[in-house]
Amino acid sequence: MSEKADDRHSHEGLPTHTPRINPAPPRHRNQALRTEIAAFLGEFIGTFMFLSLAFTGTQIALNAAGVESLTSEDNKVSKNMPDVSKLLYIAFSFGVSLAINVAIFADVSGGKFNPAVTTALFITGKIHWHHTIQTIVAQLLAAMAASGFVSALLPGPFIVATTLDPSISIARGLFLEAFVTSMLILTILMLESGPAKPMYIGMSLFVAELCSVFFTGGSLNPARSFGPAVVAGFTSYHWIYWLGPLLGSGVASGAYWLINFVRHEGV
Repeated sequence: MSEKADDRHSHEGLPTHTPRINPAPPRHRNQALRTEIAAFLGEFIGTFMFLSLAFTGTQIALNAAGVESLTSEDNKVSKNMPDVSKLLYIAFSFGVSLAINVAIFADVSGGKFNPAVTTALFITGKIHWHHTIQTIVAQLLAAMAASGFVSALLPGPFIVATTLDPSISIARGLFLEAFVTSMLILTILMLESGPAKPMYIGMSLFVAELCSVFFTGGSLNPARSFGPAVVAGFTSYHWIYWLGPLLGSGVASGAYWLINFVRHEGV
């Protein structure tokens, strides 16, 4: 009698997610589905808000004084020099918009807003493959929606698409995108969760934009480049805005793994 009771007690301790032994009740399945839908919506809305605000700030900067470029109006030499005030305005728009929306949606969807970030989280084992796919789909849809929204909302041509400055080659643009993206993703991977983390992520994007927006448009995010390209048209080198950030994602993930491996081996 006691053996049967013990056997029954041991089976009660099994996890409920083992379908052959104890299928999850309908209430649990419905809750899991609700969580998945909420995460998809949170990623879509968060990416839409992040990019809409950032695109709006970029439109203002590029349309300042009727000049649709990042070069100084007063420069008379043959080699154009960057207009620092416009660079700061664009970088600030992206950095602050990201920080605010990460803080809002971190507990809903993780606040990734970037296929390169999502890929890094998958590589490092922090999310499953099906979450990776649905998150990237939400991000791309939101990027297209944000581009169409800003294009329809603001007067003038839609000029926020990422393009290379004539002074930089495609190869250099590719590796610059990879480098600045790796720094952003390392910030996300290395910092522990906390109330200050969104601020640090926003600051990381701010610095990365300052270093890249003049030369490459400062993408660091395939969705950020894909959305405007759908509205304004694709360049022949659009692929660098996918490959560059994904290379940066791989480098940052490798560095994160190596650091953790060494730290754990030393314990």
